[in-house]
Amino acid sequence: MTKSYTGEMAISYADYLALDELLSLQRLRAKHGDELLFIVVHQASELWFKVLLHELELLITNMQENDVAGALGRMQRINALMRIVASQLSALDTLPPQRFAEFRGILGSSSGSQSLQFRALEAISGLRDEHFLHVLREHGDIPPLIQRIIERPTLQAMLDSMLEHHGVTLESLYSESQQAPLYLLAESLLEYEQAFGLWRFLHVQLVERIIGPMTGGTGGTLGAKYLQRTISQRFFPKLWEVRARIFAAGAVPPPGASSV
Repeated sequence: MTKSYTGEMAISYADYLALDELLSLQRLRAKHGDELLFIVVHQASELWFKVLLHELELLITNMQENDVAGALGRMQRINALMRIVASQLSALDTLPPQRFAEFRGILGSSSGSQSLQFRALEAISGLRDEHFLHVLREHGDIPPLIQRIIERPTLQAMLDSMLEHHGVTLESLYSESQQAPLYLLAESLLEYEQAFGLWRFLHVQLVERIIGPMTGGTGGTLGAKYLQRTISQRFFPKLWEVRARIFAAGAVPPPGASSV
């Protein structure tokens, strides 16, 4: 029986979404005409990061339970969210350098590199190398949220476990048609990595467009120079490496593809 939310349970659109509170959080410091756009894009990004972290945790549960269909459906949503996060950066392409220069000073030592949720996304996706950990320690001890994440297996390791559970190797994943569900999951994970890389690339382009490629970032960061280095980071190295092995042995068609 469906519960009816009427009477004292009735709630308005504004109350349900806490709009009064939400719309009061854009606190302009410079009172500059473009500052509102700058704040909203970054706040919206943090909201989407929150959803992505939630969905990735659910994905991990799917993978731990060897639920291929559930994981595949979850990845479809995650990749859709990544496209949203990347596309909203285009709004800041309309911010000319001379306009940003008029209020950049009020940012003080704040920097996007301080985003705990973004660092958590990197960690949960697979970054665990010493450089990543060094960047985290620059702001003090590794935050508890990220410490919990890096103590768990990476998504790559979880995919390896799923393949082992199903008695599948990476090579057979790309050569046997009966492995189509796992193949689609692997490709959706690779799509996620590419979407993440696209976000990084667009972010670099945006920073260079506004402050130039050699200008230092806020909070003492290196700006675009540092961001450029992150584009080559890999979450699923084995999914890239297997391609070289496949073509070294002779190219094979993907599962379900007909040979001509």
